[in-house]
This record gives sequence, structure tokens and C-alpha cells, in this order.
Amino acid sequence: MSESDDEDEGAEFEVSEEAHTICHLCGGAGFIANPVQAVIGDVPRTIDNGRPCPACDQDGFLVGLVPPV
Repeated sequence: MSESDDEDEGAEFEVSEEAHTICHLCGGAGFIANPVQAVIGDVPRTIDNGRPCPACDQDGFLVGLVPPV
């Protein structure tokens, strides 16, 4: 492996300076389930279009090491 290959591999991943924890409420998706009843084509159905996660503000992670309390 040459020196230029090492530089290219390092450019693929960025390491954050601060620790992050995946959001416990949304699991990192940034949205949580919000099932609602709807009628589509005269057939009642449940639709889940989701809503923004209030814990992480749609980031999917929490800053720092946050235990699930």
C-alpha cells in the first residue's frame, strides 16, 4: 500500500471531536412513529408518516455519552 492510498482511506471517514450517543427515542432515525387512521380508496388503513424526534431534534444522536434513563 502506498502513502497516497493511506491518505485516501483517511478522507473517507471523519472522526468527531466530541462523543455522540445514538438517540434512545428514535434509534437514530430522527423520526418517531405517529400512526394515524386514514381512509384510502374507501378502505380504512393505518398510515405512519412519522413525526420529528423531540429528543434529538432530527439529528439521530445526542451530544456526549448519555445513558438511557
